[in-house]
Amino acid sequence: MQLKRLGHVAICVQDIEKSAQFYQNLGMKLVWQDKDWAYLKAGDDGLALLSPNYKQAEAHFGFVFRDRSEIEAAYRELSAANADISELHEHRDGTASFYGRDPDGNWFEYLYEPDTSQ
Repeated sequence: MQLKRLGHVAICVQDIEKSAQFYQNLGMKLVWQDKDWAYLKAGDDGLALLSPNYKQAEAHFGFVFRDRSEIEAAYRELSAANADISELHEHRDGTASFYGRDPDGNWFEYLYEPDTSQ
């Protein structure tokens, strides 16, 4: 498994609009906003804002993979090791990911992020 980088941290917020505006005022760029979550970036680093209604995941940190085959291999490897992970699923923005828990119960996400610089 070859991770590209630690890509984002996801935190829980009460008001998506208010929090997204707050972080934009700190200099982050809004990439995506929906009713129940928003995603902002500062350079290559991301911050996901999760509303109380967001049901896909809880607060977590996300590791990024550059190549789709790498995340699929990581998924197979962790599945074979009986790790506590979710199904690999597609996102509406072209990314794909799965969630898991470390031995202490902390949530993480393995995320395939396609190269959009081309």
